[in-house]
Amino acid sequence: MSRAPRAADARRDWGDDDSATPILHVDMDAFFASVELLDHPELVGRPVIVGGTGGRGVVCAATYEARAHGVASAMSMAEAKRRCPRAVVLPVRHRHYSQVSRAVMGILGEVTPVLEKVSIDEAFLDVSGSRRRMGGPAAIGRWIRREIRDRLGLPASVGIASTKLVAKLASSHAKPDGLLLIPATATQDFLDLLPVGAMWGVGAKSEAALARWGITDVRALAATDTRALARILGPSAAHHLSALAHGIDPRPVTPSREEKSVGTESTFFDLLRDRDHARRVLLDQCHQCAARLRAGDLRARVVVLKARGADFTTVTRSRTLVEPTDLARDVWQTIESLFEALPTPPGGYRLLGVRCEGLSRGDDGVQLLLDDDPRRGAPERAADEVRRRWGAGAVAPASLLRPPVSGR
Repeated sequence: MSRAPRAADARRDWGDDDSATPILHVDMDAFFASVELLDHPELVGRPVIVGGTGGRGVVCAATYEARAHGVASAMSMAEAKRRCPRAVVLPVRHRHYSQVSRAVMGILGEVTPVLEKVSIDEAFLDVSGSRRRMGGPAAIGRWIRREIRDRLGLPASVGIASTKLVAKLASSHAKPDGLLLIPATATQDFLDLLPVGAMWGVGAKSEAALARWGITDVRALAATDTRALARILGPSAAHHLSALAHGIDPRPVTPSREEKSVGTESTFFDLLRDRDHARRVLLDQCHQCAARLRAGDLRARVVVLKARGADFTTVTRSRTLVEPTDLARDVWQTIESLFEALPTPPGGYRLLGVRCEGLSRGDDGVQLLLDDDPRRGAPERAADEVRRRWGAGAVAPASLLRPPVSGR
């Protein structure tokens, strides 16, 4: 779910010259929510939120009906329900979304092998080599949207441009369910309309720093001398943003590689100060990561803890395991040790996350320890099967169950 700021004037007809625009950015619209609507057609037109169903859950995706009430990704579920009390909340089904994602990427792979998967629901394509077979980039973009809709029943937005940055910005402005072509000659005019926060590399702090100097849109950013930008943001960021503001982005589309990590994060609407509560959040994240590892037939050798304090200072700690694992008990044992060594930041936690790296396939011939019992993962695999049959909330670790309210 893109939260980058947009400009209403930027979504217009910029012309039909696609002769110098070989880069496409395909972005599925409200992907998790759109997939859920396929299985729940009775919810079409209603506000639907996909995310953690517990009190500490966060929003992963929301239909546009829910977004109209201010619901956004990474928002706490409590806040989302406060803003949109009539919303239907559905649990996350990672395995199912991964299967649908593979089908989407399969369609894109029919266009060109020069395909860079950015996330589960978006990808860049360089269609330079597909013109003779399929026509120009605009025709290819229309084909992609039609095929995804006809085969999978899902909406997709496509941005077409001469660079990756502009193609991504174009797809963002094409939403929902649209296509936007930015001819190479219109690149600067398109960028000039955008707020500075739309640019890659401009976060809340950089945006505020630029605003203090009156730089609130890309036009002003492009007109600012690089030396002045360096005094505001530092030399590296200044040169990077100045180039982007002028439409200069030489990065090629790089064919996607094997998934390198599996992780999940929770951003808290109210700062989290209770360490026991924080431990439960991390335990739940460990189980989410392990379930995704098993669903993808993957094992992880490195476990990473991420924590962000009230002042936005972010700390990461990692540890390499003796043997790769796909079990939550192993991931949690490491995360718990890392967390215990981490002091609570002043003001509490703004974000907590768990990530598993150093992935290998389950059939890569991993050697078991001599005392390793292959049955030790049986409970978690049995829980996977229960959740597949009865839903994500059918079974959970006892330590994650809410304690009973006294007096009831």
